[in-house]
Amino acid sequence: MLLNRILAYFLLFLVATLPVAGQGPAVNHAANRLGPPLSQPKSLLGDLLNLPILLPGGIGADLTVSFEDVTGLSPTHLGVTSQLVSPLNLGLLLRLPGLTAILSSFPVLLRIEPPAAGGLTFTGITEIQLHTHNLLYFPGTPLRLFAAPLGGTFTDITDDMGPGSYRVSGSRGGFSEFLIVADLTPVHQVIVAKYNRLSQILVDNAGAIPAPLYADLTSEFASSRAHYLAGNTAAAIDDLDLFISTVEGHSGSDIPDVWRSTHDVVNVAGLLRAAGRTLRFSLNLDL
Repeated sequence: MLLNRILAYFLLFLVATLPVAGQGPAVNHAANRLGPPLSQPKSLLGDLLNLPILLPGGIGADLTVSFEDVTGLSPTHLGVTSQLVSPLNLGLLLRLPGLTAILSSFPVLLRIEPPAAGGLTFTGITEIQLHTHNLLYFPGTPLRLFAAPLGGTFTDITDDMGPGSYRVSGSRGGFSEFLIVADLTPVHQVIVAKYNRLSQILVDNAGAIPAPLYADLTSEFASSRAHYLAGNTAAAIDDLDLFISTVEGHSGSDIPDVWRSTHDVVNVAGLLRAAGRTLRFSLNLDL
């Protein structure tokens, strides 16, 4: 057990310190700088903003934040900041799972915190996509997008990734802090944790969902988890898709689905859908 843990940390070190060809050494001091919106951005959901992140040491990325339905959207109202951090930053490491590492080739902490006075409002989910040439995608890569409430615990929100040199996205029912990290947590542990997180969101918001609908969602969720634990991942995905579809079909009418920069409402449907999407991503890795 101890040998496996030492080996895991050694592999994390190799992944976290591997530079991209042609890239200079990473810089650990902080710097907040966002460029102007890019022209002709690609929409992930509907309305969007595409902002380049430009940091010292040749570290940068294209950030795309897209929405299904949004009002008050502008770079100022979105409230985006980015900074370089040390891969050994204890304050951040204590907020991450044990088998994760901050990448020295992309040590970027991103914050999206719309100011209350800006009036940003959206319904459903928001999709966060990062595209960087400082990292390389390869099949089986341990790179993942993590998010946390301000000052809170980071969790995996990845729902898609691919080349370009590395492109990753995750959906949210609100906003938070974001990091791309290397994660060597066994996929089974990741899936179980994501089931537990989705279950907790459902339980925490039971009072906002009509009882008959809550019973249906609970049954669909339980069926998905039971199929996964029984080794039938394909059936688990089918049940999870039904759960997500049920939430989406009742969003707004029976399940609150609005997020506002004033933080006076809870986007229950967005939270449930986002948690379901990242769980589906991990289940697909287990097929």
